[in-house]
Amino acid sequence: MAARKRMPGAPEPMRYWEGHSGIQIAGDHWGQENGPLVVLLHGGGQTRHAWKGAGEALGEAGYQAIALDARGHGDSGWAPNGDYGQDAQVADLVNVVAQLGNKRPVLVGASMGGGTSLGAIGEDHIDATALILVDVAPQIEKDGARRIMEFMRQKPEGFDTLEEVAEAISNYQPHRERPRKLDGLAKNLRLGDDNKFHWHWDPEFMSRPRDMEKRSERLAACAKKLTLPTLLVRGGLSDVLSEEGARKFLDLCPHAKYVNVTDAAHMVAGDRNDIFSKSVIDFLGQNVPVRGEPVQRPHVTHPHHEGPPGDVEDIP
Repeated sequence: MAARKRMPGAPEPMRYWEGHSGIQIAGDHWGQENGPLVVLLHGGGQTRHAWKGAGEALGEAGYQAIALDARGHGDSGWAPNGDYGQDAQVADLVNVVAQLGNKRPVLVGASMGGGTSLGAIGEDHIDATALILVDVAPQIEKDGARRIMEFMRQKPEGFDTLEEVAEAISNYQPHRERPRKLDGLAKNLRLGDDNKFHWHWDPEFMSRPRDMEKRSERLAACAKKLTLPTLLVRGGLSDVLSEEGARKFLDLCPHAKYVNVTDAAHMVAGDRNDIFSKSVIDFLGQNVPVRGEPVQRPHVTHPHHEGPPGDVEDIP
């Protein structure tokens, strides 16, 4: 494989932490260190940059927001043994939270990051104050997941031009307006010695085996154990999490609140960051308030959300 380097103009990570097995985990942060900790975990093929708008909004609201690049993604290290499974990602998260002072965090996870968050809490690796799942649940749609894999596997030899990259993204996200300027793509690409543009992720991430049925069973078991305040945010245009999949999650976790962002697709925060950020901050204001007493209390038991079971809100 040709060597790959960061694109000129790509933003440098604000911080690094040591993940599992010494892998370096990159991240950005917003807000004050004395605010309640919110850790943002992106989906497969994304980076910490997917959370920039939400992180800024959380920081302005008084929270300490941290967005991480998952191992093998963005500016985080690649696993020499190709270990990109959920267990390794949970172990990275545990290490980062420990280096942040072992505060009880809010976990916000989209897609792959949602699986990491749900597993970390449901299997008792992280004692969190709240959980926010973004367009992910134990049951996801096979066709939507297949489309993601097909997008990520295209052009393994690299793209010749940025226009080709923009076309590939536009074909995958036809509901979004294609950007006029292409310099924003720098943060998602690496430049090879072959002068071709490659995606930022380790190609080994795509070659690992995936047992979707086993994943679903594992996450369903985790969902049944949830007692902490939980919010599920679905993109109304999503082909990954259906309304049926969302309802089945609410059956497993009946105290959870549910927001359906009707004109957003799978990447909810990117499609409608204004609605997403407001929904998250409103939920946290009720459950993990910045000036609440106590905000980071010692663990006794997970607090239950006090709203009605399966509380649903559709937001256009």
